[in-house]
Amino acid sequence: MVSKEKRSGVLHRRTLFIQAMRRKTFESGYFTTADIAEEADVPRSTAQDWVNRLILEGCIFVKEEKRGRSPARYASRSAMPKSTCRRIFTTVDGDDVEIFHECLSSGCAGFCEFHHRNAGGAAVEVSRDGMMFQERAKLSSSSPINLEKAAVGLLSVELEGDEVVQTIQSVKGGPAYSLSSMMGMAKGVSGVLVSAKDGVVTGKVRTKALVPVTIGVDDTDRKGCGGATFALTHALMKYLTESGDVIPIRHQVASLSQDIEEMTAGNSCSFLEVAVTPEAFPNLLAKVCRFVEDESVSEEWGIAILRGIFVPKEMEALAAEIRRGRVSLDYVKEKAKACGVQIFGGRGVIGACAAVSLKHQPQEVLLDSRVQMR
Repeated sequence: MVSKEKRSGVLHRRTLFIQAMRRKTFESGYFTTADIAEEADVPRSTAQDWVNRLILEGCIFVKEEKRGRSPARYASRSAMPKSTCRRIFTTVDGDDVEIFHECLSSGCAGFCEFHHRNAGGAAVEVSRDGMMFQERAKLSSSSPINLEKAAVGLLSVELEGDEVVQTIQSVKGGPAYSLSSMMGMAKGVSGVLVSAKDGVVTGKVRTKALVPVTIGVDDTDRKGCGGATFALTHALMKYLTESGDVIPIRHQVASLSQDIEEMTAGNSCSFLEVAVTPEAFPNLLAKVCRFVEDESVSEEWGIAILRGIFVPKEMEALAAEIRRGRVSLDYVKEKAKACGVQIFGGRGVIGACAAVSLKHQPQEVLLDSRVQMR
């Protein structure tokens, strides 16, 4: 198996060659193999190898064929955006993996959602929220892709050490260009290995295996004293993600029972979905508690932290109870402990536990506690 260091070195050299080719294209409108050999200080044979490779990947194209003693002229596709893939990251929970593609274009995210869903392959579930395209798959699973119905799809997902390797197949053209030239530039990608055969482009995309975490928060405001749980939770997301060890996925607001007398306006809780490096997870609870305690205007604030992709059925049932009416704090603590949900704080733990348990519910359920959970 190729070492991380060697993959990193190849990726770095690839970036340097692409930059040199773009620079020459901007300066002269084209470049030759000799230009790149001189620019990169490498033998012409090495420069030609990279030219051939990057033509195959779709990063550059032949502008003028070789004629007699006149060498072939090439040009970089530098007028194209460097990448519409902002970030690609993956979370792992046992044999399950979630793959997130954060895009700079809702149109591109929609394109990927449509084709990955129609391709079949290893994807078990495909969805999109704005510019975030998401799919779930089983590790060590592989299923054929139907490239007659779709332009691109997920062939397989493997775990190698601390990295997730997703194998994506596409037809040549735009999808292949994204696979060969854009995904490698996205944040979170440690390497992309591309090959082409019989009109099909295959890419192995490597990302770090992260920990999926849902954070629920409630009771941070007080009647007549200001504050808002949704605003505090949004600020918490920014605080947690500043270091780079935590990647934001989404921030949501959920409605609870409207029949609680002491509730503040709306009786809503909030939750965050994030991806955390394994090294940062042990200190996450302390960071969340410290921030919420400092920023809350209520002493009854509570938090709940659920690790994993899925919500235990017992927690979903608990959330349904909390949304129907009054539930005791001791009862909620008992259920949370049995399900491995970490909790801290006062009365707000009730709403916080409901919040993390609602992570898979659609928007119409989240915002109306009268709507039955799915």
